[in-house]
Amino acid sequence: NEGDQLLEVLLTNGQAEIVMALKSGRAIRFNESTVRPMGRTAAGVRGITLGGATDEVIGMIGINDPATTVLVVSEKGYGKRSDIDDYRVTNRGGKGVKTMSVTEKTGKVAAIKAVSEYDDMMITTKDGIMIRLAVTDVRIMGRAAQGVKCINLGKKSAISDVAVIRRTEEEK
Repeated sequence: NEGDQLLEVLLTNGQAEIVMALKSGRAIRFNESTVRPMGRTAAGVRGITLGGATDEVIGMIGINDPATTVLVVSEKGYGKRSDIDDYRVTNRGGKGVKTMSVTEKTGKVAAIKAVSEYDDMMITTKDGIMIRLAVTDVRIMGRAAQGVKCINLGKKSAISDVAVIRRTEEEK
């Protein structure tokens, strides 16, 4: 459709649970089996209902391991991890549940990632500044929490991307 674009592609095993997140701070968790196989040119099925005309999907993750935690980072540098069990499994296409408290202080949600205790995250700002920090530096909180400050930003800057990197033994 006009204005639509492909945001993310995920290779799964057919049994994964999918979590999709919105800028407005909501996320939905559903089983991959509820999405029927389609051809390459198909439009797909609705994963989550947007919260308004300005709302948009910021990402999705696939969960195979119950020990995986959900990392959410906001535009103004706040981040938090939540247990996957905090997100109830629902039917796809719903409005989802609150995944982060979006306020003037935190800004809208910028990224969602599946992480483990062995991962680091690389945060990139729109100014081109990059920092790397251990995922374990961000504590596990409830779904509705605002999170903790991960990076100090200038007044005009914002988070542009978050990448997850597996930590090696040498880096510990």
